[in-house]
This record gives sequence, C-alpha cells and structure tokens, in this order.
Amino acid sequence: MRRGASVPVSHAGRFGRPSGSADTVAEMKTIEVFADVCCPFTHVGLRRLVARRAALGRDDLVIWVRAWPLELVNGEPLDSDAVAEEVVELRGHIAPELFRGFDAACFPTTSLPALGLAAGAYGRGERIGERVSLALRTALFEEGRDIANPAQLARIAAAADLELPGTDANRLVLADYAEGRDRGVLGSPHFFVGDQSFFCPALEIRRIDGHLRISEDEAGFSAFVACCVG
Repeated sequence: MRRGASVPVSHAGRFGRPSGSADTVAEMKTIEVFADVCCPFTHVGLRRLVARRAALGRDDLVIWVRAWPLELVNGEPLDSDAVAEEVVELRGHIAPELFRGFDAACFPTTSLPALGLAAGAYGRGERIGERVSLALRTALFEEGRDIANPAQLARIAAAADLELPGTDANRLVLADYAEGRDRGVLGSPHFFVGDQSFFCPALEIRRIDGHLRISEDEAGFSAFVACCVG
C-alpha cells in the first residue's frame, strides 16, 4: 500500500482514550498514531503535523502517540546504521532543519523503556503524553541522547513533573502493540483519524537500485491534514 494512502477503518472509535486523562474530552479531537520512538520518519511526520496545527490555530487537536515497537515487529532492535542512512537522506532532501544533533553512536539498543514512559505519561493526560512523546524524539534525534538510558528518561520525566514508570509501563506498551495488530497497523507511523487511517502520510519512501530515496508526499499529507481538521 502506498505510504500516505487513506484506508477506511471499520472499527475506528472502538478503543478508549488514555485512562486517567485530565483533559476535557469534549473540547478536543484526538489524532492517534502508532509509532516507534526510534523511527525517524515518525519524527518528521509529527513535527510536520505539530507545525501545521500551530499554523492553523487548531489547539483543539491532540496527538495520541501509541506504541508500535519495531523491535517486536521485526524480532530484533533497529539497526543504528540503517537509521543513520535514513537520517542522512531525510536531512539532505526533506528536513534540513531536523536531525542536526543525531548521533548514531548513542542510538538506543531498545525503544521499550522510552515507549513505556510515553504510555505512562498519557495516563496523566493527553497533553502531557504528547509533550513527553515529542520530548523523547527531540532528545534522540536533535540532541543525540540515548533514550534507553535511565538517566535520560528520568530527565525527560522530571521536565514533565513525572516519575519514571513502574513495571506496568511494559504492559501498556504490549497492550498498544496488540491493539495495533488488531487494527491492521502497517508500520511506523500509522495515523488514525475518525474512520480513516493514513500510513506515513508525509513521505514517499523507496529503494531504487539499492539506494534509499525519500521524497515529500504533499498530496498525501494534505489529505491527512484535511481529515484531521475537518
């Protein structure tokens, strides 16, 4: 399926919002996305969405970033060299303003602790969860920090007035993963808006003669945003 394609979702809305949310549900529209915190394509997609939300003045839109742990999907952690190749292509042709502090030597060996922190943060409210989800990606891709390191996670948690989550965090991550499989998640990132879903709507990603090629999917992203703000 083409990245950015819109797909009807017959069971959209069947699954609940983050438990313990302190936000006023009636005043917000939630955009769900299943993603791995170590996925650079998600970093670009989220940054693009946040910027468009601000430009449109749509503070009522909130992003619920669910866990889609690629190390469980693939049966092994993401390869730092492969991610570095993706970062070089993204920075060179798509987002020169991003990834400036990325350091492949500090790439985490697992995304599960970071995903657990984000999942736990959503239990305190959707705005808090979104802020932590974005902060984790900023730490990894813009500051070159190892977000599997407990000290780095503690720093991000403290900035949101949170403590590091306990063992329940892993349960939340696995629950997201199970739900994502049930809902037909194709990869990272896969967005759900109402009864539509969009897989990696900001980018077209291909390999041509063995070389990675990434281009912007302007039509796909515009269709996705129109669904978000409609």
